Amino acid sequence: MQTIQGQYRSGYRIAIAAARWNQLVTDRLLAGALDALQRQGVAADHITIVWCPGSFELPLVVRTLAERREFDAIIVLGCVIRGETAHFDFVATQAASGILQTMLAEGIPCAFGVLTTDTLDQALDRAGGKAGNKGAEAALVALEMADLLDQLRRRGQ
Repeated sequence: MQTIQGQYRSGYRIAIAAARWNQLVTDRLLAGALDALQRQGVAADHITIVWCPGSFELPLVVRTLAERREFDAIIVLGCVIRGETAHFDFVATQAASGILQTMLAEGIPCAFGVLTTDTLDQALDRAGGKAGNKGAEAALVALEMADLLDQLRRRGQ
């Protein structure tokens, strides 16, 4: 039996696409992601941060970054907080769908760190509060997936 799994390796080039909307939260997600990357030995010059207006715009930014073929993985950070209208559902669904489409079409890992919560308190809990930091978790997913895909592609050669 053979087992293949990704490792946290430091040589990968990582893009971080972050939404400014709810920046109180996304700044904390970004800090968590950067801390996790640093702890795994990823050099600052291997990280590119791109800010866009909101989570709805993230799929286009992620697609553009993936098409450049400069990065081994993309960390996607945002925060959509439910309000009194259906706007939340449209933004959250389309952000997730668009990011997934890019990941599958371009073959590049896109670690989904877009929070979808009912309240600001829930979002803050997940951005370094009592529920951990989903930005840090997304960073580790990005590293693991970059290595896993690297291994799988090398085996196919």
